[in-house]
Amino acid sequence: MTSNKSAFAHNQPATSVSRRDFLWQSGGGLGGVALASMLGKEPLLGSGILSGTLHHPPKAKRVIQLFMGGAASHLDTFDFKPNLIKYHGQKSDFGEHVEAFQNGLGPWMRSPFEFKRYGQGGKHLSEAVAPLSEVVDEMAFVHNLVGKTGVHSQATYLQATGFQRPGFPGMGSWVSYALGSENENLPTFVVLPDHRGYASNGPKNWAAAFLPTHTQGTTIFPQRENPIPDLHAKAGFVTKKSQEEGFALIKQLNTGYAKTRAGDNRLESRIKTYELAARLQLSATKALDISKEPEHVLKLYGLNREQKKYSKEINAAEETEYFGRKCLIARRLIERDVRFVQIWSGNDNSFPRRNWDSHEDIKRDHGPLALGMARGTVGLIKDLKQRGLLDDTIIHWTTEFGRMPSTQGSKGRDHNPYVFTNWLCGGGVRGGVTAGESDQWGYKPLDRKHPSEVYDIHATMLHLLGIDHKRLTLRNNGIDRRLTDVHGHVLKKLLA
Repeated sequence: MTSNKSAFAHNQPATSVSRRDFLWQSGGGLGGVALASMLGKEPLLGSGILSGTLHHPPKAKRVIQLFMGGAASHLDTFDFKPNLIKYHGQKSDFGEHVEAFQNGLGPWMRSPFEFKRYGQGGKHLSEAVAPLSEVVDEMAFVHNLVGKTGVHSQATYLQATGFQRPGFPGMGSWVSYALGSENENLPTFVVLPDHRGYASNGPKNWAAAFLPTHTQGTTIFPQRENPIPDLHAKAGFVTKKSQEEGFALIKQLNTGYAKTRAGDNRLESRIKTYELAARLQLSATKALDISKEPEHVLKLYGLNREQKKYSKEINAAEETEYFGRKCLIARRLIERDVRFVQIWSGNDNSFPRRNWDSHEDIKRDHGPLALGMARGTVGLIKDLKQRGLLDDTIIHWTTEFGRMPSTQGSKGRDHNPYVFTNWLCGGGVRGGVTAGESDQWGYKPLDRKHPSEVYDIHATMLHLLGIDHKRLTLRNNGIDRRLTDVHGHVLKKLLA
């Protein structure tokens, strides 16, 4: 018989599933979050498996991840290529056979956005992300990141979970599993999707998979009237008085039941699940309420108090409003000790475009999306810094792959999984550095033998959190699984 014992120190061996475990694993969602927080003194749930036993001293305590759904173009945001200006409109010659995702191997195409140098290091930024010039010296860039596929769903899985297929935990789940919760009233891992809907794969990007269910991301739509589904009673006949009376009756029945079953804590655990759900009604509502934020803070994020009607066409004002709001909510969550907040920009396969998949028109789509993202992000970074939170909070900007240096049609760009850009700041990250460059076209890494991969990004982020990515494992189906699979190394150049 194959042993389930792990070769690694922080592995949880498979055990028989009790009724309590079954209820836990199948409950999911809010129930899982509630039970995890309420049972904070139980090592498996409230505390992470590394609580008090981190592999090395951490530089960071929490993460805010910014995910651009649809594949943001590095060539039109952060990775300046003067050769594309010099040879714009000339026949593209990659010097090798190129597999395009569609038909995007037209002439070389310069960015429709002007680039300028900013900061002490003279970092080039496009005008589409120019607001980030105020904090560019805080940011560390990786321009030689490579993917494995040009398919949105698989590439999104890879960046979100470390694997190209479903069934693996998101990074936020791994962090929750390792570090646990510091707030018994809020989830450990919160996801703020695009207001128009989910990006490719939807909630599978932040699922717990084979990790304990309480580590999965809790989805919140801050711009909706009901940000957390099923948190409040929907039936019109339910009043505060009738709800309290119902709770009292249930408590009476539960107390009688428990007296006959001394030593069985399954019912108590279930009760505590719903007790936290009640507390979450209050704590989550307060965390999401920005009405009392002062005017200068709202202005910092590009927000105002007036409700506006936006054009049906994609526009910078709308993108600023929705992305900036999520950034402000993220700050309010992490200052309440939420471990991992994931912010998404762009929904899946929308048309007209409401994502970064700019096959038809880079300027039309990337312009508003990038400007809205940049305005919200610069507000977030400056706000965290002035509150003393940036020092122990990692901000990570990512997307599923890049876009080609050649034109698709006359104004768009095809998928480019061969090279793209990520950046990080805060939480022990050395600002003003670049770890890896792309080639003269922005087509592949300059050093093709030594590219960076998502595993390296994940390994580096875990390192900053005090975790050795090779030692954070859980045995599933006879395999010691980890976020970085069998890959990954820490990008030491990014460390302060």
